[in-house]
Amino acid sequence: MSAASSSAPVRRSLLVVAPLVIFAALALVFFIRLRSGADPAAIPSALIGRPVPAFALGPLPNLVGGEGQAIPGLSSADLKGRVTVVNFWASWCAPCQIEHPQLMRLAREPGVNLVGIDYKDAPENGRRFLSRSGVPFQAVGMDSTGRTGIDFGVYGVPETFIIGPDGVIRDKLVGIVTVENYAAVLEKIRAAERTTTAKP
Repeated sequence: MSAASSSAPVRRSLLVVAPLVIFAALALVFFIRLRSGADPAAIPSALIGRPVPAFALGPLPNLVGGEGQAIPGLSSADLKGRVTVVNFWASWCAPCQIEHPQLMRLAREPGVNLVGIDYKDAPENGRRFLSRSGVPFQAVGMDSTGRTGIDFGVYGVPETFIIGPDGVIRDKLVGIVTVENYAAVLEKIRAAERTTTAKP
């Protein structure tokens, strides 16, 4: 038997075993992350530490706040000067509806500047949802095409970004703000504020 013919079964065996080894390694990494207590929603963003993408979004038509004031649209220029929390949401998004009471709660926190981007939504549906559930946002931009969401790296709503007063993305939360993680989310916002205050 030639060396070439004897090595063929070995190569076939390696082709069978290699995927199993790769799967086992990935499963081990996943298991270690679960046991470490890491938040699976805290998926890092490539944009953390970078300026927010440039955008200018018109307002949700005829949307008014709790005191009857018109809610303006949103642009990247509005995300400078103070720590701002940007929430991507949509009326068609069931998790967004679950999250909404916590956003209303967050909006009542002293000093928290919460704004929203209505993602791939019909304006009348977005307005109806907020009019019924409450308006937690100081501004709401309409991202009808999803272009701004793409620029932010959004792949599913809701997603929430913490922006520093310099317009730099400080943190990102994928998934909903819940009763359970509310304190941790608020601490991330306060940490961004403290970092800002500490700078000369």
